[in-house]
Amino acid sequence: MTVAYKPIENYGVIGDLSTIALVGDDGSIDYMCLPHFDSPSIFAALLDDKKGGKFSINPAIKGARRKQMYLPDTNILLTRFLSDDGVGEITDFMVIDDDDRTQAIVRRVKGIRGPFSFHLRCAPRFDYARAHHKVERRDDQILFVAEDEDDTKLRLRTPVPLTVEGGDAVGEFTLGSGETVDFILEIALPDDENASAAPGFVDNAFLDTLQYWRSWVGHSQYQGRWREMVSRSALTLKLLTSEPYGSIAAAGTFGLPEQVGGQRNWDYRYTWIRDGAFSIATLIHLGFTEEARAFVDWIYDRYDEADEPGILQIMYGIDGRKELPEETLDHLEGYRGSSPIRVGNAAFGQLQLDIYGELLHMLDLYDERVEPLSYDLWRYVAESLNWVCKNWDRPDEGIWEIRGGQQEFLYSRLMSWVALDRGIRIAARRSLPAPVEHWLKTRDQIHSDIYHQFWNEERNGFVQYKGSKTLDSSALLLPLIGFISSRDQRWLATMDAIERDLVSDALVLRYVTEQAAADGLTGTEGTFCMCSYWYIECVARAGELEKARLLFEKMHGYANHLGLYAEEMDPTGSYLGNFPQAFTHWGLIHAALFLHDALEDAER
Repeated sequence: MTVAYKPIENYGVIGDLSTIALVGDDGSIDYMCLPHFDSPSIFAALLDDKKGGKFSINPAIKGARRKQMYLPDTNILLTRFLSDDGVGEITDFMVIDDDDRTQAIVRRVKGIRGPFSFHLRCAPRFDYARAHHKVERRDDQILFVAEDEDDTKLRLRTPVPLTVEGGDAVGEFTLGSGETVDFILEIALPDDENASAAPGFVDNAFLDTLQYWRSWVGHSQYQGRWREMVSRSALTLKLLTSEPYGSIAAAGTFGLPEQVGGQRNWDYRYTWIRDGAFSIATLIHLGFTEEARAFVDWIYDRYDEADEPGILQIMYGIDGRKELPEETLDHLEGYRGSSPIRVGNAAFGQLQLDIYGELLHMLDLYDERVEPLSYDLWRYVAESLNWVCKNWDRPDEGIWEIRGGQQEFLYSRLMSWVALDRGIRIAARRSLPAPVEHWLKTRDQIHSDIYHQFWNEERNGFVQYKGSKTLDSSALLLPLIGFISSRDQRWLATMDAIERDLVSDALVLRYVTEQAAADGLTGTEGTFCMCSYWYIECVARAGELEKARLLFEKMHGYANHLGLYAEEMDPTGSYLGNFPQAFTHWGLIHAALFLHDALEDAER
């Protein structure tokens, strides 16, 4: 293990609505998969600094201060290096190409106060650093050609003279004040007709990409407090959406650990029904409808391809593929020695009863605020609800995807109730054909079951699974999803118990690993950022607005320098888990929306 690994929070994220890249504050692109989020990696130094591959442009000056920022209302990243001897900066973005002809990273390097010198190394490692490659030089470009069955080609365009060392392009260059040089790294098309060869490509691509992001976020209807925070979270959710397919990645990366040195290292680059539905519901609340339509179309296709009418998997590949076989990359050491690194995700075959609840919650909002559900989609949804009526009381792996044996989880019960409740709403609103009386009866059975089977007198609260005494932060959704009043005495008692067991300041654990349902893994984990925002919203809904506001501001103090969040944090606020995570950013937006409205009402 080396000491070369940067903290996860030291990265910014750029993307082109097909994939993302992580850019460190030292100017190194240490993570990228091409052409899609869940494609094999090209750069993965984040997971093995020696073998994984990177594209670094670093200042030659030692000790330069580093600063990063996004150009306002965009996902264009500016990395600056400041020293007594000079100032340089890199503008990084991925091209948004409406014609789908170019998939490229543009890196414009500029001398602000010069002369300022840089070192460059472009070191791709194809197929998770498993495939060898050869290098071809042509005038002002270098081709990296993977020696695998796909013969993937990357082209690096630049006027800077570079040499080839061990399959890497390396060089040094110096810029005077105001001088710039451009580097374009792109997938080389078979017909060699990449648009990047055109005169003025970088200038035009920059302006088009700048306009795209600003136009997109300009459609947000949110005008409340924390507008900048909400906009950054919305831009991050948009970065995780797939323009070609309409799906949404749960997070941008794979293999980043929930405990440094531990084995809780998962691949989150896929589309979970749960995460995608909640993310889309949040974007609908902000006034974005294009993403909602695309996601609903993607859901319809998953229904249409299902092996059994109305039955969905918990997750799919970005392109909708069903099989996500899990394997380990034993040749990589893992972030700071955290192994195994897993790609694929065996949870795709799990039973998680909650997914229809999140989906119907979103579809109810979609039907009400975007456009009515199609009749064909409703037929599939009705089949799902009939299945829920037959299966809601089964044990399953639950929201946390345990691998130590199924249990009857509170959250799964709750979301089964939500599925039927929202389905009944849609049917009533639209007068759609449905066995509403059967759904009503089952919904009420689930409601009664939760109160009688999951309320623990000794703990004075709702517990994680039937027969347990364990608290679980997923119970925070009980009032947020409308199952119980946020000021009901049973709920307030439950929240008190959660605060004692799981909350430290603004940071919230999912559960205490030693007490919860066996998840089949050793080690512990950090606090979950999304659970913090659930907790903050519950505090606000309980009427403690000043406390909620302070916690919200504290939690934002844990955001990185760009307003981004990973899945988890350790007690020092260092990031853990995959990055950036959609769940956390929709949680932030949801809490901000409610807290702003509550504060406005209180001031009237």
